[in-house]
Amino acid sequence: MQYGSIPGIEKPVSRLVQGTLMINDANGTPGFALLDGVLAMGCNTFDTARVYGGGKNEGVVGQWVRERGVRDQVVIIGKGAHPEGEQKRVTPADINADVQTSLREFKFDYIDFYLLHRDDESQPVGPIIETLNEHLKAGRINAFGGSNWTPERIQAANEYAFAHNLTPFVASSPNFSLAEQVKEPWPGCVSISGPQNEAARAWYQAEKMPLFTWSSLAGGFFSGRFTRDNLESFDNYFDKVCVMSYCYEDNFRRLDRARQLAEERGLSIPQVALAYIMSAPLEVYALVGCNTPDEFRANMDALDMKLDANTMDWLDLRADTR
Repeated sequence: MQYGSIPGIEKPVSRLVQGTLMINDANGTPGFALLDGVLAMGCNTFDTARVYGGGKNEGVVGQWVRERGVRDQVVIIGKGAHPEGEQKRVTPADINADVQTSLREFKFDYIDFYLLHRDDESQPVGPIIETLNEHLKAGRINAFGGSNWTPERIQAANEYAFAHNLTPFVASSPNFSLAEQVKEPWPGCVSISGPQNEAARAWYQAEKMPLFTWSSLAGGFFSGRFTRDNLESFDNYFDKVCVMSYCYEDNFRRLDRARQLAEERGLSIPQVALAYIMSAPLEVYALVGCNTPDEFRANMDALDMKLDANTMDWLDLRADTR
């Protein structure tokens, strides 16, 4: 496993971050067996959210941490301020409520890294930064950032923090994949993939801000299940979201090239897709949603596969040859 460091978090942070969207039952599938397996492989960082698992996710993850006695070892990412219906919920009151509720569900004294799950650009950044700093000062969180926040909003928030001698956002969590997100899968999604988001990637590179990127496989697009001629056959909700967001000709051309490279190097297509993310000139921590330890091990193998700039350009259709 490879590790990095995040300001405010004293523990090392694994470059692969196991998502826990599917965790809502200690004894179910994947349950504790998945968490045990990826921890044994060196993954010490786990992504959770107040809304995952119908609200049961934090309680189950907290139970696992306590029963295994690994609180001082693992880095827990918590997320709050998720919309409910028409309410965007990115206000001091909603942030306060979600932090307190998450701590009760985890049965923790603190959350290592707290992300605002969404943004609401109608809300001024000042009160948001002040509220997060209050929780930081009280020791309820050790660091914070934004998930699905644009670089412009993060910059505005951090300028406010610097002007008022407060702690700024230390990381961001956008979508990032080899596949371009042609249509957003849900309202408020922020992606830095594709040619239209080159300026966003350049900003993160210049700022050297850590990125906790999600959906490197583009909602399953790089699983190989989706082809140009079977798109009408999917009826599962998440599959239909993938079709809507990613199943377009330019992405199929990227998939074709990923398949070619995978065959040349004896890898899988998902491994190539993850290697593309980890080879970008950015400070990337990749969130992965593995359902088994074996899937996680395959992702670990991709960490050691560094792609050169020419190959990156070729995969992303910026060049015709390598």
